[in-house]
Parts: sequence; C-alpha cells; structure tokens
Amino acid sequence: MVVKRTSDTSRVKKGAELEVEHLAEVTDVTPKQARALLCKHGADWQRLKDEAEDLKKDE
Repeated sequence: MVVKRTSDTSRVKKGAELEVEHLAEVTDVTPKQARALLCKHGADWQRLKDEAEDLKKDE
C-alpha cells in the first residue's frame, strides 16, 4: 500500500491561519502584517501585540 504524504509547505496550516485572523482582529493590523509578525516572532503573543502596536503608530 502506498501512503500519500501531504507535506506541502506552501499551504498555511489550519491553526496558523486562525492565528493570523485572530491577531489581525485583536490588533487591527492587516492579515498580511499579522502573518509577517507571526513568522518573525512565533507564538509570543505579548511581543506580537507590542509589535502590532508599533506598526499602527508608524502608519
């Protein structure tokens, strides 16, 4: 039997997309900015919120 593996890294994981949506809602940044912050800082939510506030100040 052949096992088909779905390790397509170009797709966003289900949980990661939910985190992007949540961060965008909570901090009022764009989903693109939220995705970039999550890639850069991981799951450190305090730092994510601080960085998102800094992004909003710069606008």
